[in-house]
Formats: sequence, structure tokens, C-alpha cells
Amino acid sequence: MSIYKDYLKQIEERKEKGLHPQPIDGAELLSKIIEQIKDLDHEYREDSLNFFIYNVLPGTTSAAGVKAKFLKEIILGDSVVKEITPAFALEQLSHMKGGPSVAVLLDVALGSDVALAKQAAEVLKTQVFLYEADTARLEEALNNGSAIAKDIIESYAKAEFFTKLPEIEEEIQVVTYIAGVGDISTDLLSPGGDAHSRSDRELHGQCMFEHNKDMQNELLALKEQHPDKRVMLIAEKGTMGVGSSRMSGVNNVALWTGVPFSKYVPFINFAPVIAGTNGIAPIFLTTVGVTGGIGLDLKNWVKQKDADGNTIVDADGEPILKQMYSVATGTVLTINTKEKKLYHDKVELKDISAAFTPQKMEFMKAGGSYAVVFGKKLQTFASKVLGVDVVPVYAPSKEITIEGQGLTAVEKIFNRNAVGTSGATLHAGSYVRAEVNIVGSQDTTGLMTSQELEMMAATVISPIVDGAYQSGCHTASVWDDKSKANIPRLMSFMNDFGLITGRDPKGKYFPMTDVIHKVLNDITVGDWDIIIGGDSHTRMSKGVAFGADSGTVALALATGEASMPIPESVKVTFKGQMKSYMDFRDVVHATQSQMLKQFGGENVFQGRVIEVHIGTLTADEAFTFTDWTAEMKAKASICISEDETLIESLEIAKGRIQIMIDKGMDNAKGVLKGLVDKAETRITELKTGIKPSLRPDANAKYHAEVVIDLDEIAEPMIADPDVNNDDVSKRYTHDNIRPLSYYGGVKKVDLGFVGSCMVHKGDMKILAQMLKNVEAQKGKVEFKAPLVVAPPTYNIVDELKAEGDWDVLVKYSGFEFDDNAPKGLARTKYENMLYLERPGCNLCMGNQEKAEPGDTVMATSTRLFQGRVVKDTGEKKGESLLSSTPVVVLSTILGRTPTMAEYEAAVDGIVLTKFKPSTKQLVK
Repeated sequence: MSIYKDYLKQIEERKEKGLHPQPIDGAELLSKIIEQIKDLDHEYREDSLNFFIYNVLPGTTSAAGVKAKFLKEIILGDSVVKEITPAFALEQLSHMKGGPSVAVLLDVALGSDVALAKQAAEVLKTQVFLYEADTARLEEALNNGSAIAKDIIESYAKAEFFTKLPEIEEEIQVVTYIAGVGDISTDLLSPGGDAHSRSDRELHGQCMFEHNKDMQNELLALKEQHPDKRVMLIAEKGTMGVGSSRMSGVNNVALWTGVPFSKYVPFINFAPVIAGTNGIAPIFLTTVGVTGGIGLDLKNWVKQKDADGNTIVDADGEPILKQMYSVATGTVLTINTKEKKLYHDKVELKDISAAFTPQKMEFMKAGGSYAVVFGKKLQTFASKVLGVDVVPVYAPSKEITIEGQGLTAVEKIFNRNAVGTSGATLHAGSYVRAEVNIVGSQDTTGLMTSQELEMMAATVISPIVDGAYQSGCHTASVWDDKSKANIPRLMSFMNDFGLITGRDPKGKYFPMTDVIHKVLNDITVGDWDIIIGGDSHTRMSKGVAFGADSGTVALALATGEASMPIPESVKVTFKGQMKSYMDFRDVVHATQSQMLKQFGGENVFQGRVIEVHIGTLTADEAFTFTDWTAEMKAKASICISEDETLIESLEIAKGRIQIMIDKGMDNAKGVLKGLVDKAETRITELKTGIKPSLRPDANAKYHAEVVIDLDEIAEPMIADPDVNNDDVSKRYTHDNIRPLSYYGGVKKVDLGFVGSCMVHKGDMKILAQMLKNVEAQKGKVEFKAPLVVAPPTYNIVDELKAEGDWDVLVKYSGFEFDDNAPKGLARTKYENMLYLERPGCNLCMGNQEKAEPGDTVMATSTRLFQGRVVKDTGEKKGESLLSSTPVVVLSTILGRTPTMAEYEAAVDGIVLTKFKPSTKQLVK
């Protein structure tokens, strides 16, 4: 059967699922389609024309290369297709977003046919995705006296590709749709279990609202009733997009409610409108900006205050809310982009100027942030070549300088890494383009990142990036047919692009399924670094890291830059002394709980950087804190460490990077070797005192300062989803932190999970020691509930084997992973035993393994959202309680939550953490 017949077969299979033909990205299929177009009598000629014109992915896909070549033949008259005139061929090229299409346009514009050259030049003036090879051709032609090249470059210097775009509508009418009450996780918009389909946008769109057809039909009905309006998705009494960046979530919202990018490129929409009572989660809001969308902080419910300004609470101590205005489903509202106000029936409801900053409005006008980033770069190139000043077309970067005010840690990092500024000292609120040191891509979003790179016509990693890693952790636990089809292709693309990859496309080193955040934490060897990663838990304990959508990751890989406002910071310090039976995870949960208590239930961490003065904890353990800041709704976190602690962390990182080198994971450019060298240089700086560890200034200004009293932490702290709370807005938040005694030692636990990015080597050693303790106390270890254990990295497994702890775990396990025969199917039933699973995300991700529906799970992981780790049944809601390793282990041995006496006995003699507040001055 020919490749075209295979495509027709696939079309029929998709039609049965209500899907259109999948967009074409392969050269072989498109070459066959072109062959059929050239055959005027071919039975599939008409369909082939439609596929060629309307169903080919743009950018640097191999299909785009074939399409651009054929369009060039048509433009030059070497091929004649009556349905595609040379003018139409040029129009097609204008929608292909760079790479081979720009190369063809340059060929024609710099060619000998003057009439065609002028036409191609006019198209080129609208393009922004040009790279060094493209601009070098223009510069060379200019130097050789080309009038066309001069005309194009002069247009670029004026940024006409931006200035000639239509202005944003002054009034945008929206009709509301409440997608949920309370915080809305990105799992609702793009479920983790559907991660395999994210690169197939139409197919993935079917999972919107977790496949809830009733909600989907309600949305469609709204669109039919209001064809002249855009649907605005709302999180009522909550925050929209908590949990992760999820470009796929924004893509789905845009697919259902947004504006088509091009009539020639299917299923790529932009400009969604999203809102929440408490706004949009910070990293999700960044993703909305990538697509030129609008994200509104409605504040339609507010806390009631008494005469003294104190929050009024109910009998349960919960703030009493008052509705300021209704956004019930079907309400028609008007967004005035000029006045930056929200209206209902001409009555002003809310100032929404925060959603319409000059930079955000540029994203909206340009159709997304990529076009603005590349446009600025192109304008700078043109101005430099012409020897003229850059015309102030774009909004100037906002620079805030406060005389006499010191710098927080994040302000210091951005000042060091900023590019294109005036040179003034910048404080929070300044809008900054900054160079990125480390970039991470994970496997369930990586396919989208590779698509984004293709669509922005990027072919190689930016030389200013110190290192980048592509993981295989989210598909580690089950090596199924979907993974076998997607992951090798992803690894090959990223390896060719210049990333270090968890799997070697050539098979020279053994597959590494290490959790991406742990690898990034190791390869970040600079405390002044900026890290961008394709996951919300990109929150390193060295430098400052930002979780990002797949597109922002692609942009960082291609340009080595990221743009954002410098965030405000909240300073966290500690006092008191930890009790010997407390785990550092309890400190993490207590930080959230005590912060909410200190600020009357207001989350001062949301959208800000948490500057935690961790002092004495190495990067491995400190990561437990920074990782959880995603659940605190913080934008990022920075650890302030003592010099000696940072040296120890860098030595550990250096050793682990060397192991990666020894396994053959380094590339031709010696990226990993460069990171080892960078770590050695930094260690020398610290030891000699040339450059101490990153510290804020003593007179830095913070949005708030939080002091955590360790003396108050008297028992393990558990984050509870509170699945049966009468107020649905209070369910599935990470703010409900309860002490162990709340459960009275009687709450049934059906499954335990020790794993995810929240655990480190110390957790595995605690597990081994607890098992030995229980055996010594009871004679043997019996599990009354299954315990699933997934170490985060292979390095940790190797270290545990060398130190003897792995043998202890194997002794008590009923299952040990085998890399030579990985599971091909997700486990659906569990026995009461210990499962030693392959390193990776496992249950935490929710896209492969899950607990049995209706289970109560006690886990060390990060997410407690509905359906993430465990689904509901008709009789019982699944619930995922989050706690420390000792609590999880003991809960599975008992089959219930332990009492404090049982807990203290089980951890007797185990050093759970060495954390204590630093006695040193951690400011400059």
C-alpha cells in the first residue's frame, strides 16, 4: 500500500472519531501528494490540492521544506498549477513562518526577475522568523548593492512587520463560561492521561474538560448563541490554571474559543480569553501571553472586613466572601482595551489594566510573544546594518530604579543577566529580556516544544545556553506503544538540536528516565543562573528557575533569552529548633500553613518569588522546598545558602554530571564537560572568597517577610484535598494543611507512594532504615496497603546500591523494575507489597500509572488535584494526601494513618533531616 493510501486509511479511522485529516508534517507523503497534483488526470488530484494548500504544518518540518520548494517552482514558472498562481504561491509562503519558506522568498527576492523580486520582497517585509543565515544573505546582498535588499532591511528597521498589523479592537465582547468553582487545574483543560496526544492538536482537543461532553456541548451552544462574541473561560472563586504551565491547556482553550492563526494551517488558534476570581496562575498566565491571549483577574468575590480592617470569618474560621458582580455562565461582558476596563451593560465592573500592559498588548497585536521577540531581534539587526538608531516602535522595556534601595536575590540575578537595558540598576516591576543559562524539556510536552521549534524555523540551540536537557521521566513507568512511537522521535530531534537527551537515539548509552527537575538541579552549577523548564516544578535550589510552557521553552532554546517582569519577592526565614522526629517535608508544609495564618488567609506567595534563607541544606534537600513552591502558587523560589553549603552542593552536582559524561551522554560540543568546568570555577571563587554565594542586600525591599517558627511544628503535616468539603471552592487546594493527629490514627489508606521530584536520596535511605526498624520491633515487615517507590534518578539508585540501602529495599519488595523488560501496560491492580519502580515520575504525573479508582492515597508527590493520581468512583471520591516519606511508609504498613506514638517509634534513631536555621548573616 502506498503512503498516500495509508494516509487515506488513517483519515477514515479519524473520521470515525469525529476528527479531520491529521496535518501533514512528513516529506514523503507530501512529495506523493505533489506528484498527484502534477498528474492532471489523477483520481486524487483535487483532494491532493486541498491537502497541499490547507493541511501542511509550517516552519521547518520536512513537509514544509517540500512545500516551499514546489511553491518556488510555481513562482518561477518551472511548474504550472492552474489552481495555484504565482501570487497565490507567495501568499502560501507568507503563512509558513520561516525556515525553508524564508529561504525561498530570499531566493526569489534576490533573483534576476525584477517583478517577482519586488513581490517576494513585499512578502518578506511581513516575516519575522529570520535567523542568522537569512539575515546574513540580506546583509551580503546589501553590501553588493542590491536595491531590493536595502528596501527589505529598511522596512525591518522601521519594524513594518509589526506597525502595519491591525490594531487591537477597542471593544471585545465576551460571553462567560464558568468552567469550575474553586481553583482550576490545567488537568481539567489538558489531562495528564492524554499527554500522548498533545502534538495532535485536534485529537487532544477532545480531552477538554477531562472529556466531559456535557461541558463541551454547553460551550458549543454558547458559541452558537453568540457568534459575534468570544467565550471567556472562568475559574469562579478560584485561580485559573494552577498546577502547571500546560501549553496544551491553552492550546485547547484556544482551539475551542480562540481565533484561527491561518486559514492554511489547521487547528492552530490563538488569543483565548481566560479569567479567574483570583486571577491566573503565574506560569499559566505566561503561556496565555505566548498565544496573544487575555488573562483577567476578576476579583468578583472579595473578603469581608470589619471596622478595624480585619477579615470577617465564619464559624469554621473561613473568610466570608461577598459577590461584587456576577459572571454566571452566559453573561455578556465588554472588555475595553483602550480604557482597560471591564463592563456589563455599560456599567464599569473592574479595572483590568494589569492585563493590558504595553508588552501584553504587543503580544495581542502580533498574535503572540514569539513574533514580538523575533521582531525586536530583526529590527535591531536591520538598524545595526544600516547604521541607524533603533526606532522606538515597541513599548520601551519598563525600567524601575529606586534610589537607595538594595536588591533582592532575584533582582540581582536579573540585573546580571539582563540584555538591552539602559544600564540602570533595576528593581521589581521592571520588564527585562534576560539571557538563560539552563533549559529543560520534558517528554510529554517535548513533542510540542519540537513542533514550536519547527514552526519558528529554529534548527540549532542558541550558543549562549550553557546546557539543555531532554528528559524521559514522564513516560518512564510504562514503555507502551504510544511511548515507543513518540519518545524515540522526540529524542532524535532534540539530540540533533543540541540538547543532552535521556535516551540516546543511537543507542550508545542506556536509557535514563531520571526526573527532569532532579537532572536540572544537578546541571545548574551557578547560583546566579536563570533556568527555564517545560514543567511547573522547574524550581532549582541554585539560581532562579521558572516553569514554562512548551513554547517558552522553545524560545529559550532558540534564542537563549526569556522576557518577563522582575517579580516581587517574599523573604522566608526560620527560627526555633526542629524536633528530632520531624522531616523537612513538614517544614515545607508548615511554611505554607504559617504564612496563611500570619496574613489572615491571604497567600502572599502567589505570583512572587519566595526567597528562602535555607542556609545549611544542600541542593538535594533544599529542592524539596523550592519544588513545593509551585503548590504555594509562587512564580519561583531562590535559596540563599551559606558558602560551605553551596560548595558541598556543587561538588555533588559535579560528580553527578561526570557520571553522565562517563555514561557517554555528552555531545560533540562538550556541554557537560563545560558544566563541570563551570562548577569547578565557582567552587574556587567560593573557597577563595573572590565571589561569595548569592545574597540579597541588607536594605532590599520585600513584598512581605515570613518567619517560620520551627518550635510550632510538633507533628507531621499533611496537605489534604478535603474532597468532601461542602464548599466546592475549598476542595483540591494545597492550602489545607493538617496535623497527623487530625486523622486520629484511623483514616484508611489504600495505597502509598514514595517518589516524584519531591524526594531525594535521603528519602530512600529513610525508607530503608524504617523497614529495618519495623522488622526489629515486630519481627517482620507486613504491608497492609501497597507501597509504590520510584527513585527520582539512576544516580541515586547507584549510590544506594554502593551504600547497601538498595539491598534492604529489594529484600522487602515484591517487585523490582527491570530495564531490560520495562512494563508495557499500566498497572491497574496492586497487591499489599512494596513495588520498586523504575526511576521517573510514576504516579505523580497521572498519565501512566494510577491508583485504583476511589482509593485514598498517601504520597510524597506534589499534586492532589481531582483525578490526577486517583479517579473517583460512583461511591467514593479518590483522594491524594501529601506527606513526608516516613508518614507514607508507616501508613502502608498499618493500612491507615498512624498515631503520633506509632510514628515516633517507627522513626526512632533515624536522622530525618539536619536542617537548622543558619546562624550566619545571609545578606550582603
